[in-house]
Amino acid sequence: MAADLTWWERRKAKNQDAVALCVLSSAFLLAGELVVPVLQQVYAAYIEPVLGDPLLLLFRALLVVFAFTTSLGAILVNLGGFYFLRGKVPRGRLFVGLGVGLTSLSLANKLSYYTLVYGTPLAFLVPLATSLTGVGIIVGFAAHIIMGRYGQSVRNRLAARLRAWREARRQGARGN
Repeated sequence: MAADLTWWERRKAKNQDAVALCVLSSAFLLAGELVVPVLQQVYAAYIEPVLGDPLLLLFRALLVVFAFTTSLGAILVNLGGFYFLRGKVPRGRLFVGLGVGLTSLSLANKLSYYTLVYGTPLAFLVPLATSLTGVGIIVGFAAHIIMGRYGQSVRNRLAARLRAWREARRQGARGN
């Protein structure tokens, strides 16, 4: 008699690899944004004085999220992962692309600024390449690619080859 399935197996979550990449990307993007010391100053200057007024707090928090587009991008990437989990791939790809795109647009803004001020984009690119935000963008882009039609067909081919390889190993083990 077969064992009962766990709640996760019964749920049959789809696209688990893309969901995991979205969660990782969102975590890296948020972590990269939270280590910026400017956020502590913004919190002290704009959020802390209005902690007693919920509507003004919500409004200012929304403004802070829009001011730091990397955090908004992280929220959108996480929302895309939620839609991947529900099996709504086109909508999930839209949110992941929008989140990574907003983050990339923010980074293009900073790249332009550093090029104008310092005469070279390397003053910005070198620290970005080693930051959590850079890793988050790469992982989010990978999630977006994986959930494309081409990415899904490649993933299906790889899964079929892996199953065939495992079956061949089982057949070889039975023959010995």
